[in-house]
Amino acid sequence: MSDVEPILWQQCFVATLVVLVFLAFLREWIRPDYVAMGALTLCLLTGVLDDSSLANVFGRSAPIVVACMFILSASLERTGLIEAMGNWFGRIAGKGEIRILMVLALIVAPLSAFVNNTPVVVVFMPILLQLCRRLDLKASRFLIPLSYISIAGGTCTLIGTSTNLLAADIASTEGLEPFTMFETAKLGVVFVAITSLYLVTIGRRLLPDRVTLSTLFESAQTREFLTQARITPDSKLIGKIVTETPLSKIRNIRIIEVRRGDRRVETPLNKLEVEEGDIVVFKSRVASMVEISEEQLGLVFGLEEISTESAVLMEGIIGPDSELVGHSLRELNFRQRFGVIILAVHRRGMNLRERFEKVNLEFGDTLLVQGPAGKMAQLFDQKDFVNLSEPKHASLRRTKAPFALAAILGFMVFGAFARQLDTPIIAFALAGVFLVLVSGAIDAKEAYSAIDWKVIFMIFGMLGLGEALKVTGLANEIATATTRFFGESSGVVLIAVVYLLAAVLTEMISNNAVATLLTPLAVVISLQMGFDPRPFVIAVMFGSSASFSTPIGYQTNTYVYGAGGYKFSDFARTGAPLAVILWITASLLIPVFWPLQPGG
Repeated sequence: MSDVEPILWQQCFVATLVVLVFLAFLREWIRPDYVAMGALTLCLLTGVLDDSSLANVFGRSAPIVVACMFILSASLERTGLIEAMGNWFGRIAGKGEIRILMVLALIVAPLSAFVNNTPVVVVFMPILLQLCRRLDLKASRFLIPLSYISIAGGTCTLIGTSTNLLAADIASTEGLEPFTMFETAKLGVVFVAITSLYLVTIGRRLLPDRVTLSTLFESAQTREFLTQARITPDSKLIGKIVTETPLSKIRNIRIIEVRRGDRRVETPLNKLEVEEGDIVVFKSRVASMVEISEEQLGLVFGLEEISTESAVLMEGIIGPDSELVGHSLRELNFRQRFGVIILAVHRRGMNLRERFEKVNLEFGDTLLVQGPAGKMAQLFDQKDFVNLSEPKHASLRRTKAPFALAAILGFMVFGAFARQLDTPIIAFALAGVFLVLVSGAIDAKEAYSAIDWKVIFMIFGMLGLGEALKVTGLANEIATATTRFFGESSGVVLIAVVYLLAAVLTEMISNNAVATLLTPLAVVISLQMGFDPRPFVIAVMFGSSASFSTPIGYQTNTYVYGAGGYKFSDFARTGAPLAVILWITASLLIPVFWPLQPGG
């Protein structure tokens, strides 16, 4: 067998693997981190990658810096600094829609340039929702702008988004001079300005007037109350399954839980037999109470009756790491576990008000919850279940805020001069993490929990796939084919194509995956075309962050998708024109800010 045949076989294998990975991302067959790490594993098992290649993958500093940014962002959140910015926004936002959008841009964009934008959006969502309720405004007019502004703000610095860190790290291993902290700021600021101007002019006219889940229940449903009844010795309900009793069949009555003695019975209601002395807690309208015959059913009402005010109505959104993901409300035994009722679920533009208890919950689902205020706390303590009804007032370490602020500012300042100091940026990232841990701004358990390990492992997996493209020579083959296709096209045209490809792909799959795969290709293609790769890497950076047309391309879009009661088409209608404007802007300005020069 010749030397060429194994290489050809490996190229065909890697090409097929890349296609399958993209399909798996797009069709959501399994989790993206599983897909990426599975691809890396296959490359190792087939011999496409060896030990030295594996060392190149796990020896990259970018994933570690990304993990450090998760921790530093969490320290700002844990010490109350992000919440303080949000509260300040609430005080100065005013009452008009345009002013609210402008103030939002002035606060969120700079914050997103130095902090992971996911916690920024998570903190600002309930503040915006609360502001909208107070001013009788539609939240759907502001949540898409919140996500778009945070995305644009992240492009302003090297640490503003993980795609910038990844692309810069890959480019440096390909021989490019390291990117500086604020190198992307000149175009990033233009992106922020255009995005903000678009949202207060054209975009504002395209934003929908959608209702959130709670508004579906503002009239009749908010007059419902919680009460409880004791099962008497002669009750006809004794010995029957709770869900088969006449009480559970009465219209507009929802049984929440059954208590025996001083404890809540954990057995699911569809398996629990009623016993003498049980306390049945349920929700009802006053009209429905008329249908209940205390004597006929053997019930005594009024035992420590729960006041109407204690029946709180709240909204929450399920985050990507929530333990609720992948399970149905029935499977979770939700009512008995938390002592609250789920009135409705919002998913992908639909408000599910009935028959949703068997549906498996997903990231981005918004739940409308009703129950006693005290029991809401247990529910919202779940990891990454975000309270949309009011800002989360956790026990914050406000006295440690100076340390968290010093860590992020120190990382920013020293990172800006990393090249002059001849020190890798990862050293300053680790120093910042060390400071917030030693100072107590965040503890070790919180630090490990703050890291989105799915993102980190997906990055490593995609770096492995990118390494496979390189070592098999497939990257060079793709670059050669691209060069032949475009022929004598100008560098400006090629930059526009690279940006467009990155922007289109990032609407469908992970932005980190797009940056990881396209950056080395952009470097090889630009060199074969005779250009300096730097402008093309910049095109990948900005294109990979330009997710405006779908709610699935960027995590912040997915968060606001459910919270704002949006439909999928709302993102396409509002975001597609912005995406086109930014594409044209980037295609024209990248060659100006990073002049096209001969490469070699």
